[in-house]
Amino acid sequence: MKPLDGVTVVDFSQFLAGPYASLRLLDLGARVIKVENPDRGDLCRHHYVSDTRVEGESTLFHAINRGKESITLDLKTEAGRAAARTLVQAADVVIQNFRPGVIERLGLGYEAAAQLRPGLVYGSISGYGETGDWAGMPGQDLLAQARSGLMWLSGNADQGPVPVGLPIADIAAGACLAQGLLAALYRQARTGAGTHVQTSLLEALIDLQFEFLTTWMSNGRTPPQRMTEGSAHGYLAAPYGVYSARTGHLALAMTPMPALADVLGQPDLAALDGFRDREAIRARLQEIFAARDAAYWEARLAPQGIWCARVRGWDDMLAQGGPEVQDMLKPGGTLAQVAAPIRLDGRRPDPRPRGPALDEHGAALAREMGFAPPA
Repeated sequence: MKPLDGVTVVDFSQFLAGPYASLRLLDLGARVIKVENPDRGDLCRHHYVSDTRVEGESTLFHAINRGKESITLDLKTEAGRAAARTLVQAADVVIQNFRPGVIERLGLGYEAAAQLRPGLVYGSISGYGETGDWAGMPGQDLLAQARSGLMWLSGNADQGPVPVGLPIADIAAGACLAQGLLAALYRQARTGAGTHVQTSLLEALIDLQFEFLTTWMSNGRTPPQRMTEGSAHGYLAAPYGVYSARTGHLALAMTPMPALADVLGQPDLAALDGFRDREAIRARLQEIFAARDAAYWEARLAPQGIWCARVRGWDDMLAQGGPEVQDMLKPGGTLAQVAAPIRLDGRRPDPRPRGPALDEHGAALAREMGFAPPA
């Protein structure tokens, strides 16, 4: 259950992307030491996504930092930097997400860290890479979405840009970094060589769009076309999309029009072209689906091989999604928990109960590592 048991991660990152990567390593058994500044610590401690607080801090902080150890170091002081260097010497993995150039000025960039700890695996996340016109821009999720083109893929034709309603750039970049760090740890175990793993919010969002971007670059840069209503994929043929029913909504995935026309008893629909006649097909289907509830259509169409699903909320997902959903989502108590999305030999890593209090482990870590706790 703990394939990374014995791996120590020193995490200088804050907010979401870097801490998400270290969380994934923690779930696989790594020890994660979170280095925070003494002035209120990680910004995420005070970034409230609701009025729900746990031990005076954001639920978001606890979700992304559960099970980690916290030590505060003032990296603007020599004592703080000296303590940080000691931590690096004890690390297998270091993670940082400072703006480009900042970590180097602190004397803790990859080259300096690799001198302190030969064979070190070092992970860096930036907003837009280390060079180029955008390198110095704030690496924030919504801004990265805005610069990536992603906002033009959701929503309907008459809408403006529609952002993804969760920090998709942060989560995706953290997942990309974790993947690279795991590969580098494998290399480290085999050869002893270190690696600098780098990614950015922008690179992660490009990767999420690889299907669309490959198509766009290969077809004369013809952009995807959003539907007037229920748009779900700018390149796929009708009937792909979301339709309003008498009550609720019905999602239709890749379905041959002749098959759908036959099930619905509408033979003339089979003659329409899924690409050329997208809007006409959509209008006809919308009229049909509006006559009945979404639950009716799902019960009627799905058993006949039509790929469809009633649009559900979180309550329905939790109640009906099956044992794996129940195993991941653990409500109740002061702080609900979402466990890791992977299983090892049939078992899911148990989520830790909460994130650390600021500097909760500072004194113990200083004793273990052999340096005086910075004042």
